Amino acid sequence: MIVTLIVACEIAFWVVLAAGLALRYGARKPRLGAAVLLCEPVLELVLLVVTVIDLKNGAEPDWKHGLAAVYIGFTVGLGHSTITWVDARVAHRFAGGPPPVKPPKYGRERAVYEWRTAARWCAAAVTALVLLQAAVWYVGGDGDVSSLRSWQRTMLWVIGINLLIAGSYTLFPKREPADRDKERSPSAR
Repeated sequence: MIVTLIVACEIAFWVVLAAGLALRYGARKPRLGAAVLLCEPVLELVLLVVTVIDLKNGAEPDWKHGLAAVYIGFTVGLGHSTITWVDARVAHRFAGGPPPVKPPKYGRERAVYEWRTAARWCAAAVTALVLLQAAVWYVGGDGDVSSLRSWQRTMLWVIGINLLIAGSYTLFPKREPADRDKERSPSAR
């Protein structure tokens, strides 16, 4: 049941997003579209409540409960940026908005961009870690929490990898290639 609900929440996320953007740009009702988009957190709340009820009713904690915590964490950490990303593209494509801003490619600007991205992923992973730890405490010493602990280790890997990527852009910034016209000698022109 938990896996089915996670899939339903993911589908509902995209349906609510599409409905909100359709109202915002298609029907020209930006406030109503924003109100629909604000319903997104209700999906995660439903998933959280159902997961807690499942554990309370004596379900043995397993990978599905961990996946629910991870899904909620990733929606908290990445949901807003995903909505913003899609909104910019829909506004450009269907409402004459400006073209979406492309991420910087080089130097300090790229490093800052990577740190912001890492911060979102780390927020997602930390939220999942907190929910997983709450589930461990909720189950207590009587239940087998090894699957929840496994998800926690995975979230620590997610944090580490994102910090490593962002750090690499800081320590080894990608340099803008030299202009081809400058590279060629005057006789080669």
